[in-house]
Amino acid sequence: MKIVIIIPAHNEEQFIKLTLDSLAQQTYKAAQIVVVDDNSTDATYDIACSYATVLPIHVVKTSSSAQNIPGSKVIHAFNYGLSQIDIEDYDIVCKYDSDLIFPENYLKDVVTRFRESETIGMTAGHCTIDKGGTWQVESLNNPDHIRGALKAYRTECFQQIGGLKASIGWDTIDEMLARFYGWQVFTITGLHVKHLKPTGAAYNSRSKYLQGEAFYKMNYGRTLTFITAIKMAWNKKQFSLITDYLKGYRLAQKKNLTPLVTEEQGRFIRNYRWNGIKSKLGF
Repeated sequence: MKIVIIIPAHNEEQFIKLTLDSLAQQTYKAAQIVVVDDNSTDATYDIACSYATVLPIHVVKTSSSAQNIPGSKVIHAFNYGLSQIDIEDYDIVCKYDSDLIFPENYLKDVVTRFRESETIGMTAGHCTIDKGGTWQVESLNNPDHIRGALKAYRTECFQQIGGLKASIGWDTIDEMLARFYGWQVFTITGLHVKHLKPTGAAYNSRSKYLQGEAFYKMNYGRTLTFITAIKMAWNKKQFSLITDYLKGYRLAQKKNLTPLVTEEQGRFIRNYRWNGIKSKLGF
């Protein structure tokens, strides 16, 4: 299976070398790697270009907002990278962050999982973060959720879900739409990737209401939004986020923003979430 990896990067000179080193050492090689230098002011572009002799790499520049707004900036950069290739040439499309260290068997294990069934649309390992010298799996999301940092899509699935949405919540919407269309989404137990920066560490503080906006755009409804806000705030141990998320939802509702999913897709998402809640409560 032919893999294309698209890596959005903004001021990642401290980490991107480690990411590209780990991709160069893979036992299963990517057919193409596209690094999108998004408005960097450091040596990110030059470092990525220096790998032309050891990787099938193409480095391009784009210029978006300097602010790291969740979902918007990274997906705009990803989509620019996507425009540089013919997606039909590849079986697997990956969106990887530029601050990851992959084990050498990572791509091999991803391909193995895809080959297990043609209904598998998305798969990945798990992100780990350094806590006091020990690499521990990030605990911000459910075990069956693929982190936005290391997405891998079967090309047919990627095309059917309409690609990635330039909005916070994109890395939930993609999975829900995949399931809506009958694709399976799997994480691979024991396949760990080192995530060098904690999720959301660089986000602009003015983006704090956008998560609530995402709930609105996914047609969560008020009750499910409230429950999800409590859960996320509890996981992050930042209980003021409950107020922020609910305010974001109300603001989106007041603005009558256009949802990112259809009514039918919204019902599917709500049912999926409610079934997950009932399962955890033993119903």
